[in-house]
Amino acid sequence: MKRKVQFEEGKIYHIFNRGVAKSSICREDADFWRFLQGLCLFNDKNSVSNILWQLEKTRGRLTLNVLKNYIITEGKERKPLVRIIAYCVMNNHYHLLVEEIQEGGAIKFMHKLNMGYAKYFNNKYDRVGSLWQGRFKNVLVEDERYLQYLLVYINILNPADLMEPKWREEGIKDMEKILDFTEKYPWSTHQEFLGKRGSLIIEKGILGEILPTPQKYLDLVKAVLEEKRYQEINHLTLE
Repeated sequence: MKRKVQFEEGKIYHIFNRGVAKSSICREDADFWRFLQGLCLFNDKNSVSNILWQLEKTRGRLTLNVLKNYIITEGKERKPLVRIIAYCVMNNHYHLLVEEIQEGGAIKFMHKLNMGYAKYFNNKYDRVGSLWQGRFKNVLVEDERYLQYLLVYINILNPADLMEPKWREEGIKDMEKILDFTEKYPWSTHQEFLGKRGSLIIEKGILGEILPTPQKYLDLVKAVLEEKRYQEINHLTLE
């Protein structure tokens, strides 16, 4: 079935999906780490879907530092399929902001990511059947304002569900509490945009130009939360 929104090189997309029937896709920290490892290694034209299994077999339990050493020691030129600008992984869904940088790259990357992670999850938890609720969704993001609001939605408002699950209806009640919590949440790119963590996974692209300093990013976050600007992109988000 042809997608309603076709991918094009140089365009930015909001990509998201959830577990079938809203079931968990990550049950423990090791699962979140595995998803991030997939974001790192599957974003390569030359990578194969079983590369994480092969690495675990030869190098033991994987961390992002192990992956970094592998990339350096292998010395192979990586050929990214997409530019991953931001991400957030939750217990039953994920969000990505990506820019396609090779023709057909987004579809290839998402196929390897979703298939590879589902195989890992089903093997680990002895389950069968689809892990995902249908095909992943992709929305073209052309408006610079929406792009910035989506960044805040992905990095802040997703983890905020764990602290204030009614923020959509009632707004954020304790912004400082939310900011403190999300700064410690390890499965989004909030720490990267705050300048507190480097990353093998993301390349900020145009958002690095729009938000060149952590303070500029933090100012954006506070403005979006205080003024409820996220209400402008409710139709682009996954609840």
